[in-house]
Amino acid sequence: MVKHGVELRVDEEAAAILQTFGGIAFKRASEEDYFEEYLDLILAVKVVGNLEEAVQFIHKYGSGHSDAIVTDNAATARKFLNAVDSAAVYWNVSTRFTDGYEFGLGAEIGISTDKLHARGPMGLKELTTYKYVITGAGEIRS
Repeated sequence: MVKHGVELRVDEEAAAILQTFGGIAFKRASEEDYFEEYLDLILAVKVVGNLEEAVQFIHKYGSGHSDAIVTDNAATARKFLNAVDSAAVYWNVSTRFTDGYEFGLGAEIGISTDKLHARGPMGLKELTTYKYVITGAGEIRS
């Protein structure tokens, strides 16, 4: 990622890990970095101790839009997919597939990076949402 110009903003534990590789530039992450959607080649990294910590972190800092886990452990993946309250959750698939056209819904006419995006007068249909669960084997979208 660094070769491709991705800026890493990391917590203390991630910094210690990166320093063992040498020559990888990074900045220390602030709490605000974890709330931010950069729309740029910037990645905020936080090391967590277990799945429960990861889910808590996502619930605190995430937008509810799309989240992914990369693991070979099917039981861990199922727990993640069920526990994370996002519009789309992925197991071993890039979140870049979160797109109306990719989901077979046709062209997007409005784009939101939040969980819900209904506006104006709302009825039952607008208050109903879906949770897409996508599994794969390392698929990416460039």
